[in-house]
Amino acid sequence: MPDTILETSQLRKEYGALVAVDDVSMSIDEHALHSIIGPNGAGKTTFFNLLSGTVKPTSGRVLFRGEDITTLPPYRTIHKGIGRSFQITNLFPSLTVFENVRLATQAMGSNSFRFTKPVSAFPDEIERTTEVLAIVGLSRDALKPAGQLPHGDQRKLELGMILAPDPDVLLLDEPTAGMASNQVPELMALIGEIRATAKKTIVLVEHNMNVVMTVSDRITVMHQGGVLAEGTPDEIAGNEVVQEAYLGTLYEEDA
Repeated sequence: MPDTILETSQLRKEYGALVAVDDVSMSIDEHALHSIIGPNGAGKTTFFNLLSGTVKPTSGRVLFRGEDITTLPPYRTIHKGIGRSFQITNLFPSLTVFENVRLATQAMGSNSFRFTKPVSAFPDEIERTTEVLAIVGLSRDALKPAGQLPHGDQRKLELGMILAPDPDVLLLDEPTAGMASNQVPELMALIGEIRATAKKTIVLVEHNMNVVMTVSDRITVMHQGGVLAEGTPDEIAGNEVVQEAYLGTLYEEDA
């Protein structure tokens, strides 16, 4: 059986009377692509925030390779090996593509606060940045301001920034959001290639059900803060409870 790399135990987040995440226990297998789906307000993004340390749970635990990381701040979870994207593209638009990835690389190393030194003072970061840009297919745009990239390429750049410190787990929150339908297959193929060649674990929150059903090894369905169902894509597609809750509606929206 595959090893578990990331898991939660009775994870709960309350905002006053609102229970955003309701005692969620979940296991993510190493090197798997595990998708988390659910209607708006199901708790998916809050759950990601708990995994990455962006917010602290009311109760419960988050374990990474068996180590309790529940109380670690985001920069510590990144150092442990968990990278995270956001629904809204999170770039420095006035900096070049190369500079965006270099800063992401540098931030994770011992030179994280030495921004006054010339770029040439960081040969390891330069090498890693060049490597990452090649992986995400942006080498030709290295000197272009990030804000001038098309939206699809900005999503690739964000993926490169997450990949820069070489995390073991990538938490991708709606990576195809705002993309034209003809751009989605290319990005998902890139994510699949990164997973396979770099042996990464991908945890994906995604509203595009055709994407989810095509790329996932396992799917967890969240509803009203809790886990409604979990299984393979075929198991989820055939689950009557999931169908009744919302899956049929999502397929209709994507059609």
